[in-house]
Amino acid sequence: MSSPRKQLRLGAFIPATGHHVAAWRHPDAHADGGHSFKHYQRVAQAAEAAKFDAVFLADSAAVWGGASDLASLSRSAHAAAFEPITLLSALSSVTEHIGLIATVTTTYNEPYHLARKFASLDHLSGGRAGWNLVTSANQAEAQNFGLDAHVEHARRYERAEEFIDVVTGLWDSWEDDAFLRDKESGVFVDPDKAHTLNHKGKHFSVRGPLNVARSPQGYPVRVQAGSSEPGKELAARTAEVIFTAQQTLAEARAFYADVKGRLAKYGRSPEHLKIMPGLFPVVGRTQAEAQAKFDALQDLVHPTVGLSLLSGMIGGFDLSKHPVDGPIPELPASNGGKSRQALLVDIARRENLTIRQLYLRIAGARGHKQLVGTPETIADLMEEWLLNEAADGFNVMPPHLPGGLTDFITLVLPELRRRGLFRTEYEGRTLRENLGLPRPENRFARRAAGAA
Repeated sequence: MSSPRKQLRLGAFIPATGHHVAAWRHPDAHADGGHSFKHYQRVAQAAEAAKFDAVFLADSAAVWGGASDLASLSRSAHAAAFEPITLLSALSSVTEHIGLIATVTTTYNEPYHLARKFASLDHLSGGRAGWNLVTSANQAEAQNFGLDAHVEHARRYERAEEFIDVVTGLWDSWEDDAFLRDKESGVFVDPDKAHTLNHKGKHFSVRGPLNVARSPQGYPVRVQAGSSEPGKELAARTAEVIFTAQQTLAEARAFYADVKGRLAKYGRSPEHLKIMPGLFPVVGRTQAEAQAKFDALQDLVHPTVGLSLLSGMIGGFDLSKHPVDGPIPELPASNGGKSRQALLVDIARRENLTIRQLYLRIAGARGHKQLVGTPETIADLMEEWLLNEAADGFNVMPPHLPGGLTDFITLVLPELRRRGLFRTEYEGRTLRENLGLPRPENRFARRAAGAA
C-alpha cells in the first residue's frame, strides 16, 4: 500500500487591502478594509471555505515609516488598521475551523498580558489561536514606549528567549482538569493542580498563576518570523511554525535543513516544526493575463511610497540622498530586521538593480517569493518546494483583497487538489490538529508524574 502524499499547509496572510504597496488603489480593492469588520469577515470566511489552515495578521505598534515620513504616510494604506487580537477575537465568532494567528512583539509588551490575551483567544475560538512572535523590525515603535532608539538586536532576542519561557510557564498555570466546578462539594478548582510560576530572571519577575484556565490547545500554536541567526535558534527551540522569506529553491532548502537540523538538540522532531515561506501569487488563466494584472498594480506605485518602503525594509536608512536610478549604496548593519536587509541587498546585487528597480521589485512581496503566472506554473513551484524539503507549505500573500485571494482559491487550489497536494476537508478541530502538531504537556503535571 502506497503512503499518502505530502500535503501543503497554507496560511492566508491578510493585510487590510492586500500585500502590494499600491493595493488600496486597485479598482476592486476595499480601500477602507483596515477598519471594516465585514471586509475581514468575508475574507476569513472565504479562506475557511477553501480549507486554509489559518489566517495571519501582521502588526506593528507604530505606523510604518514613522510619523516623520508624512509624505509617504499620506499615500499608504498601512497608516492605521485594527489591533490584531481584538480583530481575531471578533472573527472567532464568525468562523469555526480556520486558525487565527496574530503578530505580537516581545520587545514592547509584557509576558503576563500576552499570555492572558492569547489563552483567552484560544478559548473563544475553541482551540484555533496562534501567536507570531517578533522582536519588532519597525524602529519607530521605540518612541511610543518611552525610548529614544530601538532596543539593540541581540538584546531584543535575549529578552524574547526569556519572554517565551515566561509565557509558556503561565500557560501551564492550571492542569487540564484543574477546574472541577463541583457544586455539591463546593470545590471549584483542585488546589493540587494549580501552579505558581515564581519566575525571576534578567528581564522579568512574574509570580503567576495566570487568571485564565489552560486553553484547548494547551498552548496556542507558537509561530516565529525571524530568520537571523538568533531568530533561527529561537525558532528551533520554541517555534512550531516559521514564516520566512526565501527567493530560490536552493536557498529555501538550505534554510529548511539548517533550522530543522537544530531541533534534535532541543529534543524535538522535524515534523513538529512547519516551515512556510511567504508566496506572493499573481494568477491569470494565461501568462499574459497574469502579467497584465501585475503591471496594473506596478503602475499604481507612487515613487515616494516605493522609496519609503525600501528605506524602511533595509533597516530604516534614508535613500533619498542617493540617485534613484543608481545602485544601492553600501549599508551599515541594521538594528531592525537583519535577515531582510541581507536578503534585499542580495537581490539588488544578484540582479544588478537600481534603487528604483529594487523598490518596484519588492513593491508586492517585500522580499518574499513572487510568482506571476498561471495556476499550473504556481502549483509547479509549490509542489517542487514541498517535495524537495524546501517548505512544508506557504503563507499566501494576496496582491490585493479580496480579489487576489479569490484568484488563488478559484484558480490555484483546484490544481493543487488535482495533484493531491491540498486537503478537501479539515482533519481536526484545532489549529494544532490541522497542522499535525502535538499538544504540549503541562510541565508541572509532567514533573509530578516523573517524581511519582
